[in-house]
Amino acid sequence: MTIKTVGVIGAGTMGNGIAQVFAQSGFDVKLVDVAQPMLDRAKAAIEKSLGKFVEKGKLTAADRDAALGRLRTTTALDQLVDADYVVEAIVEEAETKRTLFTSLDALVKPEVILASNTSSISITMLGAATKRPDRVLGMHFMNPVPLMTLVEMIRGQATSSDSMAIASELCKRLGKAPVEAADYPGFIANRILMPMINEAIYAVMEGVGTPEAIDAVMKLGMNHPMGPLTLADFIGLDVCLAILNVLHDGLGDPKYRPCPLLRRMVAAGHLGRKSGRGFYTY
Repeated sequence: MTIKTVGVIGAGTMGNGIAQVFAQSGFDVKLVDVAQPMLDRAKAAIEKSLGKFVEKGKLTAADRDAALGRLRTTTALDQLVDADYVVEAIVEEAETKRTLFTSLDALVKPEVILASNTSSISITMLGAATKRPDRVLGMHFMNPVPLMTLVEMIRGQATSSDSMAIASELCKRLGKAPVEAADYPGFIANRILMPMINEAIYAVMEGVGTPEAIDAVMKLGMNHPMGPLTLADFIGLDVCLAILNVLHDGLGDPKYRPCPLLRRMVAAGHLGRKSGRGFYTY
């Protein structure tokens, strides 16, 4: 299967990072979002990111210009009619994703693989919204996408081995390391990460330690590059809450119950870096 043109849907932080790594790796990329201002911001973020690579000597100016030349942005989903591979990176809401996958299934060529960058939502459910469940899989990139090597590859109930092999080979062409996970809520990364973040928030709520103390213990004692509360702010507290809700609802175990302090902070609009305030002020 020859993959030349890649569609990326969703121009947020993850979407623009995914679009960048595909464009850097020689693919023609069509980045789609419903909002033109999001596409404009994404283009600027990609230009800035590529500029940093040039400054550090990891990319030539010519390679940067070539990557930008392979990137197109559009608000029209039907521009993906000729795409050879599609990655969805929209909001982490199951029904919104299902609706999109049904639309994509009717739009793109029948052999095209539809991948989701979801961090916790069922790939089997997304596949069931299409007539090609064997060609639906999870391709969960890590943030920031241009710097992080891991891609969590999720096999749905009906995903074929051929589809997984094609997607994994594609990851390697991006310079990424594909690691397969089964289709359980949260997969591997968030099944382990989110309970740790949630427990750190409980520790703040119960006065066990300040955010600074908790992060320092995990950095200096456990050799984590970033403390769990700094990481939560970086991910977005609303995203953390959404993933914990998926874990709690999907597995039914009270150990995944989101901390009341997390719920309260999200309700107050204290979402971390993106809102300027979370466990820290930015």
